[in-house]
Order: sequence, then structure tokens, then C-alpha cells
Amino acid sequence: QVQLMESGGGLVQAGGSLRLSCAASGSILGVNVMGWYRQAPGKQRAFVASISLYGNTDYADSVKGRFTISRDNGKRTVYLQMDSLKPEDTAVYYCGTVSWGSRNPDEVRDWGQGTQVNVYA
Repeated sequence: QVQLMESGGGLVQAGGSLRLSCAASGSILGVNVMGWYRQAPGKQRAFVASISLYGNTDYADSVKGRFTISRDNGKRTVYLQMDSLKPEDTAVYYCGTVSWGSRNPDEVRDWGQGTQVNVYA
């Protein structure tokens, strides 16, 4: 089993930036794709971005051009750089292990505990 630990959330004004981190441990052999998801109050968990072992990326339309996903395989860590934040980006952000091409949160195999991001106008 893979253990995931997110960090980096916080409170930020609209237009600002945050950088989230997700550190992986445990049985990570064979984990190729990591993804970020978010869940806003009263809404279902939704795909944000994913990255393959070789650096291929996929983004939800709502964050494309503002968010950047990256990974450091040596540190077993995936990052989400969030720029030009909007109040509608307010959510709990989770990282998860998934197969390439999947955006469905139901297909995520392992979840972290989440980190809260609050963006105020």
C-alpha cells in the first residue's frame, strides 16, 4: 500500500500563489501516475491534474494555464504550483495514485488526507 501526505495548503488572496506537495512512501514500486484532485464544500471530488513517471501532464480545463504539476522522483514527491488563484479554487486538495488517462476519482487507488486551500477575494 502507498501512503501519501499532502502539505502546503493555506489562506491566500485571489491572484496569489500556493505550492502543494505530496510525499509518497510505502509500496511505491510500480506507481507511475500521480494526480491532484479537489473537493469544494457541497461538491464532488474532481480531477485537477496528473503527471506520469516520465513527466507527461494532464490538466482540467478550469486550471490549465494557472496550475503546474511536477514531480521529483528521487524525493518521491509530486508538486502542484497554483498561480492566479481564484475564490472558486477554494477546496480540500488531495493527491492520489491513478492510471494514465484516468480523471475519475473513483479510479484512484490510494489517497492522501488532503490539505485545505482557501482563496479570498
